[in-house]
Amino acid sequence: MSDMFKIALPDGSVREVAAGATPADVAAAIGPGLAKAALAARVDHGQGGELRDLNRPFEGDASLALVTARDEADALELFRHDYAHVLAEAVQKLFPGTQITFGPATDDGFYYDFAPAPGAGMFTEEDLPAIEAAMRRIIAADEPLVREEWQREDVRAFFERSGEQYKAEWVMELPEGEAITMYRSGRAEDAWMDLCRGPHLPSTGKLDPNAFKLTRVSGAYWRGDQANPMLSRIYGTAWLNKKQLDAHLVRLEEAAKRDHRRIGQEMDLFHLQAEAHGSVFWHPKGFILWRALEAYMRRRLDAAGYDEVKTPQLMDARQWEKSGHWGKYRENMFVVPDEIPSGEDDGPVLSGTGDLMALKPMNCPAHVLIFKQGITSYRDLPIRMAEFGCCHRNEPHGALHGIMRVRQFTQDDAHIFVREDQLIDEVRDFCDLLDSVYRDLGFDSYAIKLALRPEKRFGSDAMWDWSEQSLRDAVSASGRDTAEYGWEELPGEGAFYAPKLEFHLTDAIGRTWQVGTIQTDTVLPERLDASYVGEDGARHRPVMLHRAILGTFERFIGILIEHHAGKFPLWLSPVQAVVATIVSDADGYASEVLAKLKAAGIRAETDLRNEKINYKVREHSLAKVPLLLVVGKREAEEGTVAIRRLGSDEYQKVMSLADAVAMMASEAVPPDLR
Repeated sequence: MSDMFKIALPDGSVREVAAGATPADVAAAIGPGLAKAALAARVDHGQGGELRDLNRPFEGDASLALVTARDEADALELFRHDYAHVLAEAVQKLFPGTQITFGPATDDGFYYDFAPAPGAGMFTEEDLPAIEAAMRRIIAADEPLVREEWQREDVRAFFERSGEQYKAEWVMELPEGEAITMYRSGRAEDAWMDLCRGPHLPSTGKLDPNAFKLTRVSGAYWRGDQANPMLSRIYGTAWLNKKQLDAHLVRLEEAAKRDHRRIGQEMDLFHLQAEAHGSVFWHPKGFILWRALEAYMRRRLDAAGYDEVKTPQLMDARQWEKSGHWGKYRENMFVVPDEIPSGEDDGPVLSGTGDLMALKPMNCPAHVLIFKQGITSYRDLPIRMAEFGCCHRNEPHGALHGIMRVRQFTQDDAHIFVREDQLIDEVRDFCDLLDSVYRDLGFDSYAIKLALRPEKRFGSDAMWDWSEQSLRDAVSASGRDTAEYGWEELPGEGAFYAPKLEFHLTDAIGRTWQVGTIQTDTVLPERLDASYVGEDGARHRPVMLHRAILGTFERFIGILIEHHAGKFPLWLSPVQAVVATIVSDADGYASEVLAKLKAAGIRAETDLRNEKINYKVREHSLAKVPLLLVVGKREAEEGTVAIRRLGSDEYQKVMSLADAVAMMASEAVPPDLR
């Protein structure tokens, strides 16, 4: 092997370095500014680029791209990973005997799971300020982070001597014979050590001590298994600089104000309780909102040529075996024995001998069964089959979150059965429909992602090639494969049976939510033997498009609540107006106003309580009532109302009752009916 390596740089130049040289040496040779700014290196020895430590030597000729803070995605990943390690070091210095486990970077920061020292108890949020201070001392010390390769048995022995049972257990599950990387933090022989794949920054001093904040503490099971010991998880948020951190904390504060659980309680929309984990109790006002959204979606689907169906909740397990869901998805299904429970007080409730059934986690197999009834001709296609289908998925209790992630949910689901030559037009039309719905609901910005084949999948490579390219062509035909729509391809993130387009909404405070989807599936029609008679008289397999616009009603309503902060457009508001009296002398007139509003189709209530009008205004503002019609003795005599609009700087506007009713009736018309 030559003693000199050729290192190709992004500008096309090539530098020769001696064996043993590192990316840090190349950065220093280019200039002191780059040497100071460099954080890590993307190195390609001809086998694909890899993000590496700056001080890891080259192994031969290579391409090199130095990573700085300008490479924000890579830099944030590095920073957050290192903050997690600094957190672990700080905790062990402050709380001797604490064991470390895992500490990954997350989308906005990091966390680390700890096993507290015997008798010490779990960490609490009161511990966080001291831990933050210890982290800042480690950062100020500018400790070098040094990569070392160890043998697996040596790592195990090291952690066993250190009393680190979790790390000792984990390292033995790494492939035998593979070099294991340990990272040393500090210069002394007793420097802090952790098992980690890396890479890391050159030293802790590269971190900004003012660009992170520890946010909360929770419990977490070792390896996510409830049968394992409970650990203490400390979360933090981390950024490249304080300006980014401050902006994020403002977003968090705004998100807390918009939390759908808090607003749902204030508006009396729904509640959740332990007697039905992961299922929503919709209150009358919340279900008015649901029905308004459902009616809107039903009208849009009717106009787009969909036929609505209704399918069973329970289906035989053998059907799920045929579809492939039993083998791929069974752990997320609620399985039900098909037998009559015992009536004996002391006997077992179930014998365990009954056939198995399952609550449906999705609607698609049932829609194929409807498609198979009778003979379908090529002239009948496309068939667009829609269902507001109630489904159940056995989500872990710890994964549930308000109405955003539940166990029982209703999808705005549909399946379109098409010939291959119809696919691009159908997907393009779906993109147009989805775009219109999102804009009607107040979302002007969304991104489109193409999720490509996963490693474990059904179907041939040729099928996947065709399916993926068809979706590309359809988005191109709709004019949305552009930067404006955030067009991006996501390798490995498709479903096990099909690639899919994902539609990611951006809400009022810049968060993104993946909601809509459309998938091209040739696997399920094959597995369930669905076919149509072609023009040639032979039987052919249809392509099945799985599609949703809202995703699920529960989650989408949660997103709507947070996007609008509860201040819905008038057509969606559960209570569109409240008629509030100033004095009891106006009670009769208030009832007259209410009758005229209801006759015009306005969802209205009266507030005749013997309370001051300012109290009533505050209370109905908290409940996010869009319009408050204030009436007193003068308004009763003149046949007028004083209108206060939620969130408006305008104090109030006096109008005749007839004009007010006409204005409100016009504004309350759903967007698709205007």
